[in-house]
Amino acid sequence: MLNEYGYIAILLAFAVLFPSLPLSISFLLRKLNLRPEAPDAVKSDTYECGVETEGDSWVQFNFRYYLVALVFVVFDVEVIFLYAWAVSFGDVLVPGFVAVMVFLAILVLGYLYDWRKGGLEWR
Repeated sequence: MLNEYGYIAILLAFAVLFPSLPLSISFLLRKLNLRPEAPDAVKSDTYECGVETEGDSWVQFNFRYYLVALVFVVFDVEVIFLYAWAVSFGDVLVPGFVAVMVFLAILVLGYLYDWRKGGLEWR
């Protein structure tokens, strides 16, 4: 039992040290005046893919790109669950089949609800 919790403690130590070590070094370098506190205008300029931006960098864009990506992720996760169910079908039989049918019914109902509300329309 202690052996299992020892692995969790090691993982927790890495989870705490990994982000705190760079932050501590950055704080120390700022206190030693080795890191600038106010970068110049060139460093603060918007820069993307080696090309200077044209126009304002605070441009609003269509949120439907995110909506399409989220719908893709939902159905991608569905495929992962169905693959795991298909691999273990010999072990789960009827209860597994019923659980997957309930899972698919919930997803189909959600999809139909979103479709009926117009959430998938590209206007």
